[in-house]
Amino acid sequence: MWKKTMALSLSVLAAAGLTACGNDSTQKAEAPAASQAAGTAAPKAERGKSIVVYFSATGNTKKAAEVIAKQTNSTLFSIDAKEPYSEADLNYRDNSSRCVKEHEDPSIRPVIANEVPQWDSYQTVFLGYPIWWGEAPNIVYTFVTTHDFKGKTVIPFCTSASSGLGDSDVHLSKVAGSGDWLGGTRFSGGVNEKDLIDWAKKY
Repeated sequence: MWKKTMALSLSVLAAAGLTACGNDSTQKAEAPAASQAAGTAAPKAERGKSIVVYFSATGNTKKAAEVIAKQTNSTLFSIDAKEPYSEADLNYRDNSSRCVKEHEDPSIRPVIANEVPQWDSYQTVFLGYPIWWGEAPNIVYTFVTTHDFKGKTVIPFCTSASSGLGDSDVHLSKVAGSGDWLGGTRFSGGVNEKDLIDWAKKY
């Protein structure tokens, strides 16, 4: 009788142990899903305080910047030239125009009229600009060379009618000399809002 009782007790304990292991296996199986969800949210959680800095000559980059700022809940900052660009300045078909002269002389650094309030408080910078001859305009170089990007993640984006991103993002990161620069993205001049929102959601 004692042996039967003992055997029955051991069977109950063994069954309980298997049930406990079964529950543990279920929890472990669910863990990757929880980890995956955390990984999906990680970029936004790690982004910290963010700002969308942009230069826009014709308004296309401004539209893109506004959508990105709204989607990412970022501060919006326009790089304004102390000497505003006129329509004649932007006539790339005129070899004597301002934009052509600046393109031909990369050392020209147009003066910026405004400053970013509390620049050091931002951890992530979305940097937007139009593409001029495959490059960012000189005034964007002015901004990049006069700001410290140490400890910041920089996410370049550009707009253009037909030209690609080229190496504009790489060139900007080199002159910056600091910061974690991600690869840039080019959007068409028409600026498809859905494309911008989908892209911004990644961050």
